[in-house]
Amino acid sequence: MPVKQPQPGDLDPIETASRDEVAALQLQRLKWSLQHAYDNVPHYRKKFDDKGVHPSDLKTLADIAKFPFTTKADLRDNYPFGMFAVPRTQVARVHASSGTTGKPTVVGYTQGDIDRWANLVARSIRAAGGRAGDIVHVAYGYGLFTGGLGAHYGAERAGCTVIPMSGGQTEKQVQLIQDFKPDIIMVTPSYSLVIAEEFARQGIAPEDISLKVGIFGAEPWGEGMRQQIERGLGLDAVDIYGLSEVMGPGVASECIESKDGPVIWEDHFYPEIINPDTGEPVADGEEGELVFTSLSKEAMPIIRYRTRDLTRLLPPTSRAFRRMGRIVGRSDDMLIIRGVNVFPTQIEEQVLRDKRFTGVYQIVLTREGHLDNVEVRCELQPDASASLSGADIAQLAKELQHRIKTIIGISTKVDVMDFGTLPRTQTGKARRVWDNRPSQV
Repeated sequence: MPVKQPQPGDLDPIETASRDEVAALQLQRLKWSLQHAYDNVPHYRKKFDDKGVHPSDLKTLADIAKFPFTTKADLRDNYPFGMFAVPRTQVARVHASSGTTGKPTVVGYTQGDIDRWANLVARSIRAAGGRAGDIVHVAYGYGLFTGGLGAHYGAERAGCTVIPMSGGQTEKQVQLIQDFKPDIIMVTPSYSLVIAEEFARQGIAPEDISLKVGIFGAEPWGEGMRQQIERGLGLDAVDIYGLSEVMGPGVASECIESKDGPVIWEDHFYPEIINPDTGEPVADGEEGELVFTSLSKEAMPIIRYRTRDLTRLLPPTSRAFRRMGRIVGRSDDMLIIRGVNVFPTQIEEQVLRDKRFTGVYQIVLTREGHLDNVEVRCELQPDASASLSGADIAQLAKELQHRIKTIIGISTKVDVMDFGTLPRTQTGKARRVWDNRPSQV
């Protein structure tokens, strides 16, 4: 499928700057951000003082390693507004991420923060091939979740026409896409597969769908998922990365001309990769945990935030900034199965190697005595459901079981189901793991 090639006039000057120019801007903004946090957030002043560091100790970019980390627990401990660096009256908007352990993590934005956020999402849309005048169908959820409003304001800033559909009502999603003929969809990858299934159910072929580009984020996804989405919707699928604690969508985004990993917008976010066990920085190209320091946030600066996402920093290609490698998992969602470290995305990769499976799957963990049992439930594509015999399906399960054992190193039971058996996500991120093992005391 041909893609739109960006013209120089479509790019911000910093996107084509030299690495020395980028580093100089980062150092200037990093000094400001550290001082802003120290002067205005009691939590940061105490943490800096306890570690014996001061913002003036930052002489080079590498000196950021002297400063303490910020974790999600720090945000929850200062709930709701304790991490704000401006008076509450200067906070124009509040978002929050849902928490599974009680209180959500709350983030705040000044009007200037919202403007910068819109600019970065607009930049991300341009990187994906979008241009002023395009119609953008936003199927991220609206509300405290940053996805819907983040995408919405960015698309408007890019000069696009926005359809604020939000999540759910899949038949209506398809109807509006057919009627309004948007060029771009912004949605989670798992829900995009649900939309693609509804198009297929209605007998609408991918080549008859108006969408040219999909900008997908809010959950990890790999090349197998990309290929399935592109086949199902007839578009180019690009990855957008963000997290509410750092800003929301638009911290990094792929370029459509290369599709080789999200470009981190390094003029606003300084990235590091650390060893998740020791906290020590590792070199570019080495895998570890992604850490971000904000460079321009006013309401809630974030210093060395541990994202828990495991990835690598890669050299620049389409832009002047470094890229993120594929997220292989999260340090806090790693499953330990019979002594083997397993990430759900590893199993997804093996499922999607066979095009006869959909991208809908479940991993169910149980324990008998001291032995962990793993069941992988996956679904056949509609045509495979209709054409494969029982013996064929049994062979498919055996092949997947063998791949998981050979490549990941764990034994599993594989249950191959007919199309439409497993529940679909309707509003946002899909739940893939069902850990029914008793907790260890």
